[in-house]
Amino acid sequence: MSSRTETLEFQAETRQLLQLMVHSIYSHKDVFLRELISNASDALDKLRLESLVDSDLDVDTSDLHIELVTDPQARTLTVRDNGIGMSREDVVSLIGTIARSGTAELLRKLKESKETAGGELIGQFGVGFYSTFMVADRVTLLTRRAGQTEGTRWESTGEGTYVVETVDDAPQGTSVTVHLKPADDEDNLHDYADLATVRQIVKRYSDFIAWPIRTTVPGVDGGEPTEETLNSRKALWARSRDEVAEEEYRDFYRHVSHDWTDPLETIHMRGEGTFEYEALLFLPAHAPYDLYQADGRRGVQLYVKRVFVMDDCAALMPNYLRFVKGVVDAHDLSLNISREILQQDRQIQIVRRRLVRKVLATVKEMRTADPEKFTTFWGEFGRVVKEGLLEDPDNTETLLDLLSVASTHHDTEPTTLGGYVERMKDGQTEIYYATGENRTMLENSPHLEAFRARGYEVLLLTDPVDEVWVERVGQFDGKPLRSIAKGQVDLETEQERKDTEVAREQQNKEYAELLTFLGGALADTVKEVRLSSRLTTSPACIVGDAHDITPTLEKMYRAMGQELPPVKRILELNPTHPLVTGLRVAHQRGDDSAALTETAELLYGTALLAEGGDLADPARFARLLADRLARTL
Repeated sequence: MSSRTETLEFQAETRQLLQLMVHSIYSHKDVFLRELISNASDALDKLRLESLVDSDLDVDTSDLHIELVTDPQARTLTVRDNGIGMSREDVVSLIGTIARSGTAELLRKLKESKETAGGELIGQFGVGFYSTFMVADRVTLLTRRAGQTEGTRWESTGEGTYVVETVDDAPQGTSVTVHLKPADDEDNLHDYADLATVRQIVKRYSDFIAWPIRTTVPGVDGGEPTEETLNSRKALWARSRDEVAEEEYRDFYRHVSHDWTDPLETIHMRGEGTFEYEALLFLPAHAPYDLYQADGRRGVQLYVKRVFVMDDCAALMPNYLRFVKGVVDAHDLSLNISREILQQDRQIQIVRRRLVRKVLATVKEMRTADPEKFTTFWGEFGRVVKEGLLEDPDNTETLLDLLSVASTHHDTEPTTLGGYVERMKDGQTEIYYATGENRTMLENSPHLEAFRARGYEVLLLTDPVDEVWVERVGQFDGKPLRSIAKGQVDLETEQERKDTEVAREQQNKEYAELLTFLGGALADTVKEVRLSSRLTTSPACIVGDAHDITPTLEKMYRAMGQELPPVKRILELNPTHPLVTGLRVAHQRGDDSAALTETAELLYGTALLAEGGDLADPARFARLLADRLARTL
């Protein structure tokens, strides 16, 4: 039997990679243990498979496991498995070079990841093994491949060379002994020879590994040591739904969400075909406190073959579904990938689309099967879901179907867009809506008067995002969405138009001079003054042109620091209101133009206040109003 010992140099790219590892290309040094456990788990998987394929392979698979051994005195941590093991050639190939890891391309991505502070990588044996040098002065590996008699010992300080020795006393499998650097809390270098620290890391990263992860715990007061299994192995997502109790789902939801209430809905799904994955997702019953914070936590964790990879995986769920909690476990995700590259990974994009469709389908089904539960969901998350109408054009129709909004049809019960369309009056071709801060303000708005008088239903949209999505979407079921505060309103039937045509022409002639005067008096604030067909009881209202930006949206843009040119709107007058008819008579008499101008200002100001707008000069408005009231006493 050969017992040759060689000292070899790492491949040039490998030396560069080791330097990157030592200088913390990973976000957290703790992940070195995750990587070693992941490698051990892979080795156990491979042995089980090979034992099934090769009937001549004489191996014992009755107790496949991973063992962790801490030695505080020697300051070592050993990760041992009884899996497939490696031959001498495997060791040199997998550790001495990174040819299988993409060499130059891998290094480029690693450096980019480091420079952009992205830095959390999904490891494979070569790269994951190198992460030990973040925490080690020296690393020793002892391995023997199943079915072979010779073993291999590998050792290096990570400085450029490694020693490979053939040995004849190695057990089957692989053990990696990490000779630890001194703990340094300032550098996030924890005491990995401390069992409590190891236990915590296993719980975070490797709790759902299918194989038992064991350690020996010293006996109390000189008693016999005991064996402890550190991982729960309860990867609920890997089991079929009928094998999991509801209480298990609830416990797991609390584990991943840190929410101590029960989830509103559980979504358990499996993707098969060219890219396999499992997902266990939850819809919470309450919105988290940071739902609207820019740096709020996402809810979906990414695993690869039960190994935890990252929290808050933004690539798996769009921003408008950021409240969804749970895990996605990908089987065949390409390795050595940063958060930034993950965003562009084609397979991840496919999974994301499937997850989104499933979540939206679940919510849609909830609305039919359990309306009370849907009401809870929409009350907590509806405002966020509507952001999807701006972000996710692929699911616009589905999101429009889900919308639950207030309307003038009922004082308390919301409606769907489909329900609105079913109730549309004969001859009605548009879906009418109003936007504003609250329902009370909208219901008392002058813009609503003609619609209420003629029995037309109007959607009452009060979320800030409503100002944007109605403009972006534009229509539902082929019917345009029409703001009641924009453009001309004509609710008359064809016959009514014929019957009132002569009277309307006469009215326009009678008011022509007043409208010209008011247009000049208010030229700094309005673009036009015209007669209105949307008012029944109020003297005036302010409307925008069909394509004008709304005042609320204008304020939102300004609050975000975006300067916009002033948007002038249109003042509409109710020709049957006593104030307006009196103003016309006064103008025809040739009354003092200064007094008429002040009246015009007051008329414009009251119209602005009636719609919930802000006066440009409240003090002047109050002074004019007080003076006018004083003259009436």
